[in-house]
Amino acid sequence: MTESVIDNLQPAGFVYNAMVAKPILIAWHSRTGAAEALAKAVNRGAQGSAVLVRAKDVQPEHIIAAKAYVFACPENLASMSGEMKEMFDRCYYPVLGQVEGTSYATIVAAGSDGEGAQRQMDRIATGWRLRRITDPMIFNFQAQTEQEILAIKTVPQNYLIACEQLGNGLKEGLEIGLY
Repeated sequence: MTESVIDNLQPAGFVYNAMVAKPILIAWHSRTGAAEALAKAVNRGAQGSAVLVRAKDVQPEHIIAAKAYVFACPENLASMSGEMKEMFDRCYYPVLGQVEGTSYATIVAAGSDGEGAQRQMDRIATGWRLRRITDPMIFNFQAQTEQEILAIKTVPQNYLIACEQLGNGLKEGLEIGLY
């Protein structure tokens, strides 16, 4: 099998299934463990059809080489996290015009409503002309005090199951050509 673009771009901790020619890219950032746990649940559900890459390690080549995307991040001050925003800033123009129509989904680990972070990711996806394949997934952790916001999060099982189902549904949809 020929080496793919993704094989040459593996950051530390990067796991890639060489049997998947065009994987699902799960780009994530987390401060308290919630968005990371949700992203890992999507990866489990995708059953080897995805690559899980922290936002700071995502390169334009990862985005171009993927067949679909899941963007997962926390809500910070009613916005997407800075690391996720920086990933989009760094990769936006190098992939512009090369990803139109690619399927995507979003996950927000929110302390309140998560709508600001969600809107920002959707605006960027609109600029890239991506195709949303499911409703936004916003998981509210009700963190309102400084102590609650900064605390390591325990993710409820139903949130993890929903993300595993997203990963599995995206994998199956890609396999049958739905996306």
